[in-house]
Amino acid sequence: MSAPHEYHQPNAPDEDSDLELDLEELDPLAGRPRSSVSPPRRQSKEQRRAYHELGARIPLRNLRVGRLRGNRRKEEPEDEDLRGLIDDDERENRNSASSRGQSGDDDSPLLPASTNPRRPTQRKPSALSKLSSGLRLPSFLSKQDAGAEQLGDDGGDSDAEEEHDPTSQRTVSVGALQTSRFPANAVSNAKYTPWSFLPRTLYNEFSFFINMYFLLVALSQIIKPLRLGYLSTYIAPLAFVISITLGKEALDDIARRRRDAEANSEGYTVLKFEENSMGTGVAPGQGSSRKKKLSKSKKESGRLAEIDDEEQRLSAKGLATCTYFEVVKPSKNLKVGDVVKLGKDQRVPADMVVLKSLAADNAPASTDATPSNELPMLIDGEDRVSPQGGRATVESASSTGPSGEAFIRTDQLDGETDWKLRLSSPLTQSLNVGEYTRLRVVAGKPDKKVNEFYGAVELQPKRQRQYDPHEAEPSSSEEVQSAPLGIDNTIWANTVVASSCSLLAVVVYTGPQTRQALSTSPSRSKTGLLELEINALTKWLCVFTLSLSFILVALAGFREIEGRVWYVNMMRFLILFSTIVPVGLRVNLDMGKSVYAWFIEHDESIKGTVVRTSTIPEDLGRIEYLLSDKTGTLTQNEMAMKKIHVGTVSYANEAMDEVSAYVRQCFTPPAGEEHSLVTPSSAYTVPLTSATRTRREIGSRVRDVVLALALCHNVTPTTEEENGEMVTTYQASSPDEIAIVRWTEAVGLKLLQRDRESMTLESVNSGNTVVRVRILNTFPFTSEGKRMGIVVKFYHGPVTSPSDDEGEIWFYQKGADTVMTTIVAANDWLDEETANMAREGLRTLVVGRKKLSAQTYQDFSSKLAQASLALQNRDAGVADVVSEYLERDLELLGVTGVEDKLQKDVKPSLELLRNAGIKIWMLTGDKVETARCVAVSSKLVARGQYIHTIQKMKRKELAHSSLDFLRGKTDACLLIDGESLALMLTHYRQEFISIAVQLPTVVACRCSPTQKADVARLIRSYTKKRVCCIGDGGNDVSMIQAADVGVGIVGKEGRQASLAADFSIEQFCYLVKLLVWHGRNSYKRSAKLSQFVIHRGLIISICQTVYSIATAFEPNALYKDWLLVGYSTVYTMAPVFSLVLDRDVDESVANLYPELYAELKTGRSLSYKSFFIWVAVSIYQGSMIQGLSQLLVGVGADSTTTFARMVSVSFTVLVLNELIMVAMEVTTWHWIMIASIIGTGGIYFGSIPFLGGGGTQAGGYFDLGYVASLDFWWKGAVIAAISLLPPYAIKIVGRTLKPPSYRKVQGI
Repeated sequence: MSAPHEYHQPNAPDEDSDLELDLEELDPLAGRPRSSVSPPRRQSKEQRRAYHELGARIPLRNLRVGRLRGNRRKEEPEDEDLRGLIDDDERENRNSASSRGQSGDDDSPLLPASTNPRRPTQRKPSALSKLSSGLRLPSFLSKQDAGAEQLGDDGGDSDAEEEHDPTSQRTVSVGALQTSRFPANAVSNAKYTPWSFLPRTLYNEFSFFINMYFLLVALSQIIKPLRLGYLSTYIAPLAFVISITLGKEALDDIARRRRDAEANSEGYTVLKFEENSMGTGVAPGQGSSRKKKLSKSKKESGRLAEIDDEEQRLSAKGLATCTYFEVVKPSKNLKVGDVVKLGKDQRVPADMVVLKSLAADNAPASTDATPSNELPMLIDGEDRVSPQGGRATVESASSTGPSGEAFIRTDQLDGETDWKLRLSSPLTQSLNVGEYTRLRVVAGKPDKKVNEFYGAVELQPKRQRQYDPHEAEPSSSEEVQSAPLGIDNTIWANTVVASSCSLLAVVVYTGPQTRQALSTSPSRSKTGLLELEINALTKWLCVFTLSLSFILVALAGFREIEGRVWYVNMMRFLILFSTIVPVGLRVNLDMGKSVYAWFIEHDESIKGTVVRTSTIPEDLGRIEYLLSDKTGTLTQNEMAMKKIHVGTVSYANEAMDEVSAYVRQCFTPPAGEEHSLVTPSSAYTVPLTSATRTRREIGSRVRDVVLALALCHNVTPTTEEENGEMVTTYQASSPDEIAIVRWTEAVGLKLLQRDRESMTLESVNSGNTVVRVRILNTFPFTSEGKRMGIVVKFYHGPVTSPSDDEGEIWFYQKGADTVMTTIVAANDWLDEETANMAREGLRTLVVGRKKLSAQTYQDFSSKLAQASLALQNRDAGVADVVSEYLERDLELLGVTGVEDKLQKDVKPSLELLRNAGIKIWMLTGDKVETARCVAVSSKLVARGQYIHTIQKMKRKELAHSSLDFLRGKTDACLLIDGESLALMLTHYRQEFISIAVQLPTVVACRCSPTQKADVARLIRSYTKKRVCCIGDGGNDVSMIQAADVGVGIVGKEGRQASLAADFSIEQFCYLVKLLVWHGRNSYKRSAKLSQFVIHRGLIISICQTVYSIATAFEPNALYKDWLLVGYSTVYTMAPVFSLVLDRDVDESVANLYPELYAELKTGRSLSYKSFFIWVAVSIYQGSMIQGLSQLLVGVGADSTTTFARMVSVSFTVLVLNELIMVAMEVTTWHWIMIASIIGTGGIYFGSIPFLGGGGTQAGGYFDLGYVASLDFWWKGAVIAAISLLPPYAIKIVGRTLKPPSYRKVQGI
């Protein structure tokens, strides 16, 4: 690469031993550390720098060049004297970066060291010099000089001590270290930090009544009078429950952190700046290796030309302040002030200000530029420098224009589908990249407003660095230059670069201070509705326990028993009955949730679905409100031209071939005639024999409308190479415009070239240029105007020598039908056709044109110029002029219908969800018209349903009439924009939400991310129903986190929504199966499981109560220690838990009858009614089992044989009762259920020998001799039959008289 130091390369052979001197002898300072300005990490490696590099830092250009010319002659004796000049003491000048070469001390050496024509003894290069010699400058900036002093660093830099106050404005030094500390640029969706995990999770766990209750029971065992058995029998189950829940939370959060780490480690190219402090442009460590290369590749003949070239360049510009090279940094290491290079389709990692827009690599470069692919940025041992010197200048190859334009996609940030135009400031666009360290960006405090930014960029004066007695260069202007910055100069985090260009942008806000992060609410721990219901039921169980204990103590007459006062006895009863409140309930439910999550993630029909929050799968079965984003969720954000109407004929689908035929005829010259440019007045040429007059008229109309659509737009074509082929891509702010231009290309008229002044169209069939126009004025689309126009002047004559003298001037305009109706000339078909297209969900645009005479245009032009200079009401003045001269009686050419392609199966999915009783709201940041079209095309709004639109409502008085209207028409769809929604939520919050929740569909447009979250929270708090939010972009994260259930779609542009969501899916249609099948099953299974676990705990407590009554109300345990623990674990756990595999209907039936899902809203599966039915069954069965055991076997005092026999009968029947009850509850059998029931029965009977002995005196619980007798078996069978048959009989009768819905649909 041509840098200044290359011109003092040696060309003579290296054999001359006189000059092969040791560095230490040449300059003792070479071994000393470099200036303190240099970063510490470079010092140790550069303590022994090559002498020719050190001396080369004095830019006495004339002397150096003269010395190079001297190389052409034979070595002369004066060289030794010159060496003496260099060898003079250089201490003062080398110790200060700012005064180097400026002091003019007499001691200063007069020549750079590298005038030495020969290289000193070659030292082995250090590791650092190898690395830096391998760092190539970026291809798009290869002109720049390689420099010395590092300004900003990612690894070794010491952060500023003082943290920046986020409430004050900031001044950002570009490419350098900042004076204040700013937050790291890391994304975090984690709920916990390592030190907040235990306190927060334990608080969450013990806020559940059931866990608090068991903690108190376990602690009570420390008090001796209350102790009933081993302390571990109470502590262990609780510890087990808590550890399982904590483990699950930890795993969920670790998975979140892992995903965050993935996003945070995405690599970005950052420019590193090094200051040319001594004036040569040698990057540290790069000099010697580059000289070796150039000494081989350069020939003497070319050196004078290069010297002249360099002189010219340096005298014109002076040396750049800095040089730079590219490094790749992970997203999380980006810091405020970093200059990042971004390419097409790259996600923006932080909030930035655009400094420069560089054209794609195939932009024209200067004559001495090397093709970019010859200068790859590689790190290897060799620095390939092309023979030509490889200087691709930024100025010639780079800028996409003086204003540096680029398009970005913001749908991940604000949901808008239109591309946004972004500009670099003229001050930075034209600035040499090496001067960027002189820039300071002043920005306001971090703010959540994505459409607002006020700032400034300042260019500091260049510091005088060099002293040259031969040519005193005038110093740079000492004044600070500044330019304003607005929203058009910014690119916010999570937007995507859409243009085929490279952008250089400086990071201004990072991490939690970005617009995206400020609009996002912090993640919260979500608790399922089922858990809250169970929490309420356990309080009833606790009341039941307390009442039972009190009743037993009261029946005993509050007397002392075994020396214990009555309240101690009551406490002992409470502990005995603690199984009524089942500690295993949470464990069973948590394990059940993990099973449901496994089912969801391993469902082949919804591949790629991820459960990120495994605590709320049951809530998927209780959703009543679905809040959906539009862009990327319901739609693909891909536009396609579907229909065009030209007044008498409508073309769509296959009929487009007819349009192509007309276009081909119009733009193909008759055989034998010279090819000339077409203008709107050109005769419509078509063989008269083959066409009727009507067809000729239609053909002429089609030509006019296609030509109008091919010219009236703001689209720029760019050519890129893909897989070896040149592909044309289009850039514009609106995807609609691109769809229309793609359509004109498909029918035969291609946009070949477009710049600010002109546009060229080519015939696709012949490949000839057919239309060329000069662009006189453009009037871009605005959300207020809803139309865009263009004034063009047509070139005419032969293609080879076109002329625009006396060329036709035409005004073309296209826009929404609402505004164009009054602009176009009177007609009888426009309203009808636009209404037809709108019903199909197409986005309509009306196209018109008007011919202007030269005089009319001149008058218009002068009036427009006057209006443009007005300081007040400029926009209104311009609009008036345009309206007066142009927007009157336009010739109506046609109407186009563009479709926003929907995601796969969106229509049937929304219909099924509506039938399932779910009210669907669409919240989007997009325009009102777009939202209306998608609501219709996706069948979110039923055919013929009235849409009540509220927009631009600024006064609260107007809100009343709208609310009153909706109150009387609750079957209408409400369409409201963000401004009106804000007004409603501010002044009529309760009234608005009370009406809105009754409507079948609500569409809110122009919503900010915060508004989306507010709506979700409002519905939740007002209705107390479950709300599900689904989205795919960063702008949906707040809404997703505010919902009870957040579902994220893995979008094209990013995974932010899916990372923050509770469930991540790949397509919207997967949501149906997630809710209607998995959600329904999860809820039904958990409801059954929880009631069964309650039944299991209650029945054993009833047995204990019956025993206590029989033993004169003494609070002694019936089942002790292992029997108690074994009952709730190995003897019943597996069969009861196997209920999570049960299902009442098949998947096909669930999809066929979404009404089955609607039933779940009532919560009948787990209600007070079902709960008390289970309590009644438990009381009946417990009383029968224990009562009949005592009647048939006898009671017996504790620790007697009779007691052991009675326990063996009642416990065996109790276990069998549970196993058979599970079997009775199963609807659909699974082999695991059968195995668990039979297996558990086998385990129980296999463990009896270990439970036994000769009774309790022999150390066992059972009397084994009695268990082996027939007496035990017949008594057990009778008791089991009496406890099981009545409940089963009642269940069968009830099911026959009033069958549940699932049995009805199965019967069909």
